[in-house]
Amino acid sequence: MTVFSTERLDVRPWTHDEADLARLYDTYSRWEVARWLGSVPRPMTSPDEAPAVVDRWAARAAGPYGVWAVEVRDTGVVAGTVLLVPLPDHPDEIEVGWHFHPDSWGNGYATEAARGALAHGFAAGLKEIYAVVRPDNAPSIAVCRRLGMTELGRTDRWYGVELEAFRLSAPTSTTG
Repeated sequence: MTVFSTERLDVRPWTHDEADLARLYDTYSRWEVARWLGSVPRPMTSPDEAPAVVDRWAARAAGPYGVWAVEVRDTGVVAGTVLLVPLPDHPDEIEVGWHFHPDSWGNGYATEAARGALAHGFAAGLKEIYAVVRPDNAPSIAVCRRLGMTELGRTDRWYGVELEAFRLSAPTSTTG
């Protein structure tokens, strides 16, 4: 089931399919990915963790929200994850985020998938969407800028760690 598609990508739920579980583990067991995630970064240490992660993400899927696999249409490879979820303790503040396998870095997939997630959220009626990034994560900060997000500065409002915050408001329609 595809949640949304972009020019090169199909975004869909993660599954318990063996290939999905292996790719999820291969991505999130890497320190170069995990170091940017969560209040206390921790790479996965066993493939046995992957099914519970898929279940946890599936439980977050409601309305326009979810944590989804980003599949490259031409190859069928899952490049990473894009998410659109309420921020912790602030259910009316929605976050867009992305986590990609290092073999998929540098292809513009994060920007493309995030742009699709933003459009998905705005089409569902969201008025603004945030991104939060660790201050030294220059590639993700660059994605936020490419998306046209407004820089809000550093805050510890959401995950209990200091993060760079960005916001994008829904486009205003002009009729006439």
